[in-house]
Amino acid sequence: MTDDTTTTGTGTETPPTGATPDESFAWTAEPETSTGPSGQAREWLTQLQTMIENLATQAAPVAREIGAKAAELAAVAGDKAGPVAQRAAELTADAGQKLAARSRDLAAELRRDMAGNGESATTGSDTETSEEPKTADVM
Repeated sequence: MTDDTTTTGTGTETPPTGATPDESFAWTAEPETSTGPSGQAREWLTQLQTMIENLATQAAPVAREIGAKAAELAAVAGDKAGPVAQRAAELTADAGQKLAARSRDLAAELRRDMAGNGESATTGSDTETSEEPKTADVM
């Protein structure tokens, strides 16, 4: 059996003896075309990147508008919270003054009881004098 190495149409021809093979037909990396699966994936990634860039460009004014609206709402909340906070501070000051007065009364009462029982007071603080409370200077 003899093999004919010069057959045509099969794509497996061998060069005649003594001829040099053509190097242009050597195997190379697949060119980047969109026909193969990797080319199609690259094309999709490029389209996705373009869509993201367009979205970022178009969303910037909307994001600025949202930021401006949030700042306006914070300003309104601050305007409304100011009087409420001031009123809460006034009520706290009033409650503090009442508590201080009650504490002074209790201390005076306890000292009176101790004096009545013959016990000596060991503290040198105010007695039953009703001076102006020192917390009144807070305002």
